[in-house]
Amino acid sequence: EVQFVESGGGMAQPGGSLRLSCVASGFIFRNAVMSWVRQAPGKGPERVSTIGGSFTYYADSVKGRFTISRDNAKNTLYLQMNSLKPEDMALYYCAIHPGLTRQGQGTQVTVSS
Repeated sequence: EVQFVESGGGMAQPGGSLRLSCVASGFIFRNAVMSWVRQAPGKGPERVSTIGGSFTYYADSVKGRFTISRDNAKNTLYLQMNSLKPEDMALYYCAIHPGLTRQGQGTQVTVSS
């Protein structure tokens, strides 16, 4: 059974930083292309960033501010979020690309002064 446990969210001020983690299990993590997805209240899911064997993808809205990485030995996906903006506020979760469905509990990011 595929499982994800996301953590690292919380409250940050505009311009602040947070680092999200996602521990995956139930599949061969090192072979999977992985994404961070976010969903704000009243909006559909948005793919924020994706990492494969030799490529990364960032949505235009986060390019230059967010960095995706992974540790295959730990089955863990990361998202370093810098220069946070109020519009980054959402529930963040990880998914096997190209899926957008949330399978874990996600981690809430709140950006407010």
